[in-house]
Amino acid sequence: MSLSVQAPLLCIAGPTASGKSAAARAIAQRWPVEIINVDSATIYRGMDVGTAKPTAQERSEVTHHLLDILDPADSYSVATFRRDALQSVRDIQSRGNLPLLVGGTMMYFKALRDGLNDLPAANPDIRKALEASAAAEGWPAMHAKLKTIDPITAQRLSPNDSQRIGRALEIWQISGQPMSALLGATQPADEPVATITLSLEPLERSLLHTRIAERFDQMLELGLLAEVQALYARGDLHPGLPSVRCVGYRQLWSVLEGELDLKQAREQAISATRQLAKRQITWLRSQPERHMIDACAPSATEQVVQAISKIIGLP
Repeated sequence: MSLSVQAPLLCIAGPTASGKSAAARAIAQRWPVEIINVDSATIYRGMDVGTAKPTAQERSEVTHHLLDILDPADSYSVATFRRDALQSVRDIQSRGNLPLLVGGTMMYFKALRDGLNDLPAANPDIRKALEASAAAEGWPAMHAKLKTIDPITAQRLSPNDSQRIGRALEIWQISGQPMSALLGATQPADEPVATITLSLEPLERSLLHTRIAERFDQMLELGLLAEVQALYARGDLHPGLPSVRCVGYRQLWSVLEGELDLKQAREQAISATRQLAKRQITWLRSQPERHMIDACAPSATEQVVQAISKIIGLP
């Protein structure tokens, strides 16, 4: 792919509840930026409260890209994100504005920065069949199947990592080869993209945990349960879909299924969000070139603004 983008690209990454949106708004108030959302949940329409999606007022103040682009019944691949994000970058730069990539989906950042291997494209029919099997048997059973086909890939995946297990099984069905073999035999099919990453990370993890709990309670007050009820009432969605598996949504879905009460769902959602944040932080800390800022510092947002001004030379 010919990139035709002006690199390096400016990225603000961090775990959930680390203040990325606040930092992005502060930047937009100072410089002519347009925000590209690097988030695997805010792409879905009708999922606003539980994804902490920017409000209508915030969207009116700065242009956002890759929001509300997909129905919750559909899936969105990493390759499609990379294509869409780079197209948004080109469009923004053609207008003389600065693309600002903001989010916490680390595999999207990795795909953007490093490129993707030349793996088979997604097959909707095979994917639907796999999701149906998973709905009947459970993802641990699908993981066991993967172990017999591709033990190398299965070893590095959790038995409940539905998205990656499904993709590995899909690749095997399409190509007849294990994903690990294809990854080992190919070089990235896309050119890497230079990025500058400002990473909002908590120096004191307990402070982030408090934020996570407070934010989930605020989401409940703002109507998250009603939002999940509206999705549930559609009748065409199920827990095998990436949209329903989003943290918070899948726990409240279990309330509607009669599997959990609201108190249990709240506790599980907060715990799952903390686990997600831990994985995000682990990934960020593996990136030595990042510019780290303490997410829980009172001056975190201003530090981000100052860092951008210094790194890129913006006045």
